[in-house]
Parts: sequence; structure tokens; C-alpha cells
Amino acid sequence: MRVLLMTNEFPPNIYGGAGVHVEYLSRELSRLAPVEVRSFQEQNFTKDQLKVLGTKIDASDYACPKELVSPLKALATCLSFNIKGIEADVVHCHTWYAQFGGILAKLLYGIPLVITVHSLEPLRPWKREQIGRGYDLSSWVEKTALEMADAVVAVSSSTRDDILRLFDVDPAKVPVIPNGIDTDEYTYTPDRAALVKYGIDPDKPYVLFVGRMTRQKGLLYLLRAIPQLDADTQVVLCAGESDTPEFQKELEGLMSDLTAHRSGVIWIPEMVSRPTTIALYSQAAVFCCPSIYEPFGIINLEAMACGTPVVGSKVGGIAEVVVDGETGLLIDANISPTMPHDPLDPEGFSRAMADAINRLVRNPELRDRMGAAGRQRVLDNYSWHSIAEKTLALYKSLQQC
Repeated sequence: MRVLLMTNEFPPNIYGGAGVHVEYLSRELSRLAPVEVRSFQEQNFTKDQLKVLGTKIDASDYACPKELVSPLKALATCLSFNIKGIEADVVHCHTWYAQFGGILAKLLYGIPLVITVHSLEPLRPWKREQIGRGYDLSSWVEKTALEMADAVVAVSSSTRDDILRLFDVDPAKVPVIPNGIDTDEYTYTPDRAALVKYGIDPDKPYVLFVGRMTRQKGLLYLLRAIPQLDADTQVVLCAGESDTPEFQKELEGLMSDLTAHRSGVIWIPEMVSRPTTIALYSQAAVFCCPSIYEPFGIINLEAMACGTPVVGSKVGGIAEVVVDGETGLLIDANISPTMPHDPLDPEGFSRAMADAINRLVRNPELRDRMGAAGRQRVLDNYSWHSIAEKTLALYKSLQQC
């Protein structure tokens, strides 16, 4: 069984959960079968049964409108994937960026196509702000790929429901295989060097956010909750990659107002190293995931693996990973599951978020109990090895069809 994974992101160029998923899935799969990864990056190496071949397209001479560069570059990269030739028994694509490559591979090379759904374009209408009519292209690619795929992997039950509701896909072709976590890597560390580096007071509790500055991640509502947090609670925001310059300006304005009236708000506007992220998770009193749309939310697994309780929105995969009252607290954001949008009561959402954070910060015993339960839940349910075995079994079942 020769496996070909197509992806935009691959280490060290990772900015979201899909890239993390491909990194660990490819590692574990390559212990079971030969795996080739084709990425959008400039890389070319082989390690045991894992081969990584990157294709970085130069778009400097593209004469199209700026917002169309990224979508068209994705298609050009996918075309290049196929031009280079394919010798695989199955092609497995991650995110719409790589799905055109899978469409071509299935048509031209006659191999089964597997798609893992990390998010769905119809449920991210705010993407039009970022890529204009490129959103129509991404939506078309996604619909075409999902409806012709031999298997569509959902990372959560709620994502499976969305796939079946929005696309013409046979339910028998849509298994649920969740994201996973390396619990040897993601585990509590007492190291406080990162706190000192970023000006975090190690003697005061802090709530941590890790994610992109996008509407989907709900950072706006956490910022609005900060004035309602206890005065001694610090807020650490590892936030980068805004959707648009306009949205970044809006968030930066809020941040400026907050820091002018309140101490203890630390913004880290960059992708920090994985060891640093693990240290920040480990030392946090609470991890907050205020997303308004989240098919899975691998960051919650990361926090839980480090023994930190989660305050999260009761949406999508978050509600399947975080057990309310046991491994954290979930907030009902009153967001439609069929069409994500801003909370119907944004002030109430931010207020409930602040109340939940305050509750945990004020109760160290409850935090410790939830943190331990979260770590155990991750150990029991989200092993990458078992996820790789399930994925390989899926590939083999397609060969038998």
C-alpha cells in the first residue's frame, strides 16, 4: 500500500490544525506503509518510509487581482503535483487547497481519492472578505472533490452531519476519524522560561489563547471579555495571521484600548516554537477556545494533554472533545449549527466566557481536577497510532471495492 498525501502545510510551515494533523498522521502512517507527502513548501527529503516533496510556485508575475493569487496558486501547485507523476495506491488530500490535486490524480491515474474534512467552505462565508471571488473557486473545488471522493473522513460527528447535509455524499463513505495528539510530546512541563521571555508574571494566573486572528476563532469575543476578568488574571494571546488587514486593524484597536486601561494583557503576534507553546499551555490556569466555527479544535487536545482545563464555545467538535463540567466549561454561544455567524447575543457570550474563566481561576482545586481529567481523556481516546491504523484500514478497504 503506497500512500500519497497532498497538503498545503507541512513542517516547518504550519499555521493551523490541518498542518498539525498531516505532520503526525504522515509520521505514524509511515511506520505502517510507504508514505509520500506533496506540500506547497520548498522541501525535499526522505526519512525511512516517509518521503516529502515540496512544490513552491512563484506567483510574483501573476497579473490577477491580489485576492485571487492564493486560489490560483493553489491550482497551479496541484497541477504540478500531477505533472511530476504519481506512483501510489491511494491519494489523500487535506484542505481545499490540495483537493484539486486529488481530483486530477483520481481522474488521470485511476487511484482512490480520500478527503479529510478539516473545515467546510459553505460554513466559512467570511472567507470572501479575504479571497473575493476566489471563495467561489474554493467552494467549487471542495464540492467537486467531496462528491467524487471514494471516502470523506470527518474529524468529528458534527462535521459528518455537516458533510451529509451540505453535499451529495453517500453516508457509507463518510467515516469519523478524529484528530490525535502525541501525549509524550504534549505533556506538562514546569519550565517557566517562556513566561519570563514574554513578560508574564509567573506568580499570577493567566488565561491563554492560541490561534489565528480570524473571525472563525472568536478572538474578538475574548477581547471583549477581558474587562470583566478578575484584575489579577493575566491574558496571554498567541495570535497571528489575520484574515484581512481591516480585521487586524479592528483587533489591534481593541488591544490598544485594553492595554491602556488594564495591565497583564500580553500579545505574542507570532508563531512560537512548539516547546514554547507546550510551556505556555502547561503554566496557564485556563485555556480559552472562543471559536464560532470549529470542526474539531486540535488546540483543545493540546491544552488538555498538558493538564490545563478548557473554557470553550459549545460548537462543532469542541463539544465532542471537551466534556462540560469534567475537563472544562462550555459556553452556549447561540450560534446556528447550520450556518455559523456571530453570536446572537455577543455581549452575553463574552460575559459568560468571563464568568467561566473567573470561576476556574478562583478555584485551583477545580482547575487541577479538570486538568487531570482532560489529560486522561486525551490518553484514552486520541492516540495517533490508533488513528493511523484506522486510516490505513480505510485505504485498504477502498482497494477491495
